[in-house]
Amino acid sequence: MAEIIHFTGTVLTGPGSEQHGLWSVDGRLTFRRPAKAPDRILAGWVLPGFVDAHCHIGLGVGGAVDAPTAEEQARTDLMAGTLLIRDAGSPADTRWLQDRKDVPVLIRAGRHVARTRRYLRGFAEEVEPEGLVEAVRKQAREGDGWVKLVGDWIDRGAGDLAPSFPAAVVRDAVLAAHDEGARVTAHCFAEETLDDVLDAGIDCVEHATGLLPRHLPRFVEQQVPIVPTLVNIATFPDIAAQAAPKFPQYATHMRSLWERREERVLEAFEAGVRIYAGTDAGSVIRHGRIADEILALHAAGLPMASALDAACWSAREWLGAEGLEEGARADVVLCREDPRKVPEAVRNLAHVVLGGRVVR
Repeated sequence: MAEIIHFTGTVLTGPGSEQHGLWSVDGRLTFRRPAKAPDRILAGWVLPGFVDAHCHIGLGVGGAVDAPTAEEQARTDLMAGTLLIRDAGSPADTRWLQDRKDVPVLIRAGRHVARTRRYLRGFAEEVEPEGLVEAVRKQAREGDGWVKLVGDWIDRGAGDLAPSFPAAVVRDAVLAAHDEGARVTAHCFAEETLDDVLDAGIDCVEHATGLLPRHLPRFVEQQVPIVPTLVNIATFPDIAAQAAPKFPQYATHMRSLWERREERVLEAFEAGVRIYAGTDAGSVIRHGRIADEILALHAAGLPMASALDAACWSAREWLGAEGLEEGARADVVLCREDPRKVPEAVRNLAHVVLGGRVVR
């Protein structure tokens, strides 16, 4: 049985709201003082456990990893304060981790769906356009309510980024996923791809580096959020340098997307587009970097309360998860200082509590 914990610090129940007096009893949160004395007293600024809305458990540089490595990835994220993961595609079947009580809550998207030979080898279910709808239906049944499309990638014949699938086929695939009860998100780097996925009725966009002013009203009207993965976009200059000798147009495009990354995120935020924090950990990005992503969103111009919201309260609501509310599962992190005033406080957490158990 989980112990009784008294959280004596300020409880941040939202970006601009706070309370005092919170306990964990048998792994559930309560604002009512229990009859029994607490087993432990933890002080600090209390937030709901961080959400990494774009993470890959079970994925490594070469594709699927073994079970011990997948568990290590999940535990690395846990110790950084990530207590809820929306897995954005993995070739490994990680459902066994969902039965564990010592790793973050995992919402799976099944495997990426990509165009044949138009993505990283070993990552995705690769299909031609005529096979996209059936592949999406399959992954909708394999995942936990999400499907991940690779919306664009380098077209070596054209020498630049290009949409992976014809727009009409993407529309049919999104409709098929919705028919299966799943939402669809898409990896999108380029400008043109955003038009196609918005036309298709997409539910979320990953990266969105090609975001232009013309797209913003549609994102707001259609209530489509973005997950910018800024710690991943930081790798674009290296990608461009490697590609430049063979694909100079692609390299120039990738550099231009990188140069405007922060400006585009801020424009989206100011227009009212919903933004969530995701690290893209699992291939070239190491796990445990949710604090880096929160701080990157803040560096792009988001107020710190809004950067926190992207990884806390709103992110949990978006994914149908509990926050800091009566009876909620006790998944919380504690900062040593108020992270709204001292952003770096998210890097060195005082405590991490998962299901009412102190893991850090």
